[in-house]
Amino acid sequence: MAKTVAEVLEMGKNVKMVDIRFTDLPGQWQHFTIPVRRMDDEFFSEGIPFDGSSIRGFQEIHESDMLLIPDPDTAFIDPMADIPTLVVTCDVHDPITLQAYSRDPRYVARKAEAYLKQTGIADTVFMGPEAEFFIFDNVRYSSNTNEAYYHIDSDEGWWNSGRADRQNLGGQISPKRGYFPVPPTDTLQLVRSQIMLTLEQVGVPMEIHHHEVATAGQTELGMRFDTLTRMADNLLLYKYIAKNVARKNGKTVTFMPKPLFGDNGSGMHVHSSLWKNGTNVFYDAGGYAALSDTAKYYIGGLLKHAPALLALTSPTTNSYRRLVPGYEAPVNLAYSQRNRSAICRIPVTKSTKAKRVEFRAPDASSNPYLCFAAILMAGLDGIQNRIDPGDPQDKDLYELPAEEAKLIKQVPGSLADVLHALEADHEFLLKGDVFTTDLLEAYIDYKRQVELDPVRMRPTPYEFTLYFDC
Repeated sequence: MAKTVAEVLEMGKNVKMVDIRFTDLPGQWQHFTIPVRRMDDEFFSEGIPFDGSSIRGFQEIHESDMLLIPDPDTAFIDPMADIPTLVVTCDVHDPITLQAYSRDPRYVARKAEAYLKQTGIADTVFMGPEAEFFIFDNVRYSSNTNEAYYHIDSDEGWWNSGRADRQNLGGQISPKRGYFPVPPTDTLQLVRSQIMLTLEQVGVPMEIHHHEVATAGQTELGMRFDTLTRMADNLLLYKYIAKNVARKNGKTVTFMPKPLFGDNGSGMHVHSSLWKNGTNVFYDAGGYAALSDTAKYYIGGLLKHAPALLALTSPTTNSYRRLVPGYEAPVNLAYSQRNRSAICRIPVTKSTKAKRVEFRAPDASSNPYLCFAAILMAGLDGIQNRIDPGDPQDKDLYELPAEEAKLIKQVPGSLADVLHALEADHEFLLKGDVFTTDLLEAYIDYKRQVELDPVRMRPTPYEFTLYFDC
């Protein structure tokens, strides 16, 4: 049941502060805080103003005034706050016209769900992301004119197996051996359990937690699937709780896709399914992997639009350190049941309700509202245009003979490539005014100016190993 304004006002009787949150274009939660006395009926109907010119991807300085309208259904009591605080997520609006703001990522997600209903294909989309991350014990990094470095440490990191400057109990995790040793090899059982219990406390249903494949604290906690916008809300809450619980334990969390060289990166496989009148339209007992034609066309859309899609689902330069063969990364533009080397996987299940498509390219550096909305739009385009995904690939695509391997397309190899692809292929995102040209242009411009060009122009430490003596 959705929370009402009256229910949230009742929650406010037990707190002293109200934390106002919204999401910038790259996908980070932003916030400011007000005393609880300011939270009344007018707060929910009239909103609260803020300066949009200082928010990444939003307004210019001459049009900076914007308005936040709280969504009462997102309210929760913050378990990480020392002073009792209620948190509420807001939608961004123009203060003059009161229209929803075209660059508000949450608005894009809500429009995607509305467009789905307009198509008549389905009335509900469920999303289930599997966001992996690392829990480290120490991190240092710097990038200046005369130096650039990063240093990561973890008590369970394999590089500490020979450490002699302090007591060493051994048992560090070797590369690619982190799935699923029990404690004491798994050093993070307590922290993960604390994260899970805290998420349940704030209303996010959890299903599982475990150590992931990589050494040095790679982790995953499984959330129960939910509708698109609500799942994006929950994913930001997941990241917030994970980071803060780790910090309270003297550790730090990163959702960077590839912080470690030579071991698995952190992905965010996104499961999706479409439902109509309470029935899963992806299920057909007689189809390949029990998939309906609708589901296969959905996969066809994902495969066709994957190069452009990755600009929104795998949107950082670091994403393409992960998307390389050999580390369970989904680099092949193919689909299969069970096969984790394909970009689209159909998990094996006998349940009608659980039949779904897993798109394995995304990572948690993405903006979840834009990521989930783009996946849905690509899939819907496939259904509307009956895009045939071709034959499934039920074999290890990494071990194919060269003559077969060259016939299977792979994902682009850089952020530059996927941004070019998005410029060339974005009409499917504009349907129903879900994404707008204005938003996509602002997004691409930000990615190029703030992320792509600064990384491209900087020498890396390994280049000194390669070229200093040339």
